[in-house]
Amino acid sequence: MKLWCLHLSAVFLILCGSISFAEIDDLEVEEDTADEDEVKVAKLKTDQKYYIPPMPSGDVFFVESFETDRDLDKSWVQSAAKKDGVDENIAKYDGKWAIEEPIEQPLRGDLGLVLKSKAKHHAISALLHKPYEFIGNPLIVQYEVKFQNGLECGGAYVKLLSKPDAGKLNLKEFNDKTPYTIMFGPDKCGNDAKLHFIFRHKNPVTGVFEEKHAKRPTVNLDKKFTDKQTHLYTLILNSDNSFQIFIDHVLVNSGNLLEDMTPAVNPAEEIDDINDEKPDDWDEMEKIRDPAAVKPEDWDESEPTKIEDSNASKPDGWLEDEDELIPDPSAEKPDDWDEEMDGEWEPAMISNPNCNVGCGEWKVPMIDNPKFKGKWQAPLINNPNYKGKWKPRTIKNPEHFFDDYPYKMTTIEAVGLELWSMTENIVFDNFIITDSKATAESWATDSFDIKKSEEEAEAAKVISSFSL
Repeated sequence: MKLWCLHLSAVFLILCGSISFAEIDDLEVEEDTADEDEVKVAKLKTDQKYYIPPMPSGDVFFVESFETDRDLDKSWVQSAAKKDGVDENIAKYDGKWAIEEPIEQPLRGDLGLVLKSKAKHHAISALLHKPYEFIGNPLIVQYEVKFQNGLECGGAYVKLLSKPDAGKLNLKEFNDKTPYTIMFGPDKCGNDAKLHFIFRHKNPVTGVFEEKHAKRPTVNLDKKFTDKQTHLYTLILNSDNSFQIFIDHVLVNSGNLLEDMTPAVNPAEEIDDINDEKPDDWDEMEKIRDPAAVKPEDWDESEPTKIEDSNASKPDGWLEDEDELIPDPSAEKPDDWDEEMDGEWEPAMISNPNCNVGCGEWKVPMIDNPKFKGKWQAPLINNPNYKGKWKPRTIKNPEHFFDDYPYKMTTIEAVGLELWSMTENIVFDNFIITDSKATAESWATDSFDIKKSEEEAEAAKVISSFSL
């Protein structure tokens, strides 16, 4: 109670100009009923900085830093849809969302969007301030994720929802089938940690959309899901079809839409003719047995593989009347041995000390039979009828096209989180969608970089305080 009152008093003094942020660092908390460790943590928390909302330095299509809990209903729409193809008991998107401070808070007053439910479908979305059209400028998508409880199985990726050809997006019906342009962000189940970058590409011949997946990052992502720290995920898509993916400002993946996506954006010019059939007389045997070969008259197939060594003799000192193992003469029956319950007691067996050379029945060792030839087979020769490995003929692909500008994707109208997670309390914060790298970097400098610095400093203080 005293700690809560101290927080309110500090805020009041700051607002009145009676105390500076720096002077707050000198405040101490004394809690008569708290133990020594709790007092240490309380004192550490008085050193926390206050959150200052970031302001975008340039043009943006979407920003969200969650200033108040009212933003949940003001800017975001929670889905009321049902997921197709799953049990009715879990079909609803009834996972709970909240705007609140993280459990471990590096900056006082810094709120985030928190996925609150475990083993539930969650879906929430917000319209962009203005649609993003792929007209030649870069697309930068950036946001923060904090797995407060680690992550067992679930996703924390965003979907950039496509603008419909006609009508408006109904965010109340946002679900897994809602068309998206790009999906980006972390995902993990078990030991399989991923960082998705997927875009939906429209085949200009068939009109069908197909998902294109970027190659996997080569760096190890495991710690990002387990360290319970805030991490910044950034996707940059350029008009020359190149892309870069960063975690905490560090490049972890890069490539080109034409070269590094699976399946490839452009289909093959030729394909196998599915109606072609291998001729009945097509011989794929490269080697055959020589039909003219004859088994030699002296080839004896009756000889065994092994025979007794005629030169072997029993070694001197071999004791045929002795056993290799004997009862341990030093063993004693335990005092608590109950023969009715445990059966007749027998001492453990040990190696016979008299068997230095060998004991028991001596047997003549076996050796390879020099006369053994085995079953005769005709030797292999080249097959005169060999035609090679048959392959169907190739024909022109009727669905072939060449799109040299896959960067020009479907216009984006909204951002959404459509997730399933077996771990709750995932924090999302400081979303920005812009066409300016400088604007995105400035936004991160004023938000993530400060938060990350405070998280690292707070962790160091806690470790230091408990080591005293």
